[in-house]
Amino acid sequence: MSQSNKESLLPPDAQNPAEQRTVTKILFALSFSHAVNDTIQALLPSIYPLLKKSFDLNFAQIGLITLVYQCVASLLQPFVGIYTDRKPKPYSLALGMSFTLVGIVMVAFSNSFHMLLFAAALVGAGSSVFHPEASRVAHMAAGQRHGFAQAVFQVGGNFGTSLGPLMAAWIIVPNGQHATAWFGILALMGILVLARVGGWYAKNLTRGKVSKKALQVAVHLPRHRVHLAVIVLVILVFSKYVYLVSLTNYYTFYLIHHFGVSVQESQLYLFLFLFAVALGTILGGPIGDRFGRKYVIWFSIFGVAPFSLILPHVGLTATAVLSFIIGVVLASAFSAIIVYAQELIPGKVGLIAGMFFGFAFGISGIAASALGFIADKTSIEQVFTFCAYLPLIGVIAIFLPNLRKMQKVAQTVA
Repeated sequence: MSQSNKESLLPPDAQNPAEQRTVTKILFALSFSHAVNDTIQALLPSIYPLLKKSFDLNFAQIGLITLVYQCVASLLQPFVGIYTDRKPKPYSLALGMSFTLVGIVMVAFSNSFHMLLFAAALVGAGSSVFHPEASRVAHMAAGQRHGFAQAVFQVGGNFGTSLGPLMAAWIIVPNGQHATAWFGILALMGILVLARVGGWYAKNLTRGKVSKKALQVAVHLPRHRVHLAVIVLVILVFSKYVYLVSLTNYYTFYLIHHFGVSVQESQLYLFLFLFAVALGTILGGPIGDRFGRKYVIWFSIFGVAPFSLILPHVGLTATAVLSFIIGVVLASAFSAIIVYAQELIPGKVGLIAGMFFGFAFGISGIAASALGFIADKTSIEQVFTFCAYLPLIGVIAIFLPNLRKMQKVAQTVA
């Protein structure tokens, strides 16, 4: 039996053999589209220093922009997932990117804080449609390599997020807010690619269905243990994303205030961190397929703690090195968490993706607003000192059941 079959909760005879093949061209199309989506959404925090100056905003208002974007995305995503679990909508991906297109063009021409908030809400609406549906298509195209598929899908988003600060530094900061409109061309490219993906999706809907036999083989945990595992995963996502948002949203301000670097230099340091996040994402999926997702989840969050605790107390060079290490280690968790949860609750791919992506977006928005308030009342340095302790929460991953043992039992029974 191949290693990929050993790692699946569903034995080969519970699935159509043709559907066990990994459709890499679809995965890379989704990864590209995810890169487009997240490059555009990363432009918002990347140009916060510019918007702060142009609109005379305080840190709390900066956090509110993120709160609006993240909350719109988080509140809608689970409902999108539930609905499309029942009634798949192949071309909704292109529709979601259309919202993103309108939102980013509005950012370019906003002349008030309220208009900025509305534009951020449109970008959030686009993400709310894109993430659960794209995650579903990645699951459909995965074959037996679900960790790999989620990693390829998510690394596109991480790569796009890392490009956002560079694009802001090279294009928007020198040319002003209106230059943001050029990224509408990128959104149009995403719409065209996703229309093609929607065509494949429409022709392969059976890949998204789980047979009764497969469900019987996959489920071996009592309901209360499934609920406990989901609660643990939610707490881990909370820990990961509150700490992550302290870096993605306020790292540039920290570097400018604490070390006196320029706005453009701070964007390069942010790119270095976000590139590390992309690298960690692509490593986490295959490692989880090979060694088990529980250990990846545990190490990627709790393992960050030694580095996060040191970060607020070192110089600029050490800060850059530590942030790179933190990005690689921390980012490996999320694809493992998504696939782990989908294995816990098979047949609910859209719901799981929508719930976890939505929660991640929502907690990021709330954290961005709260941390901005703390920064206004104390200092940006205090924010980083406080958040450094959050990865310690990762120790609770010890309470997650070991699904690798369940997999072996399921395959033996089958």
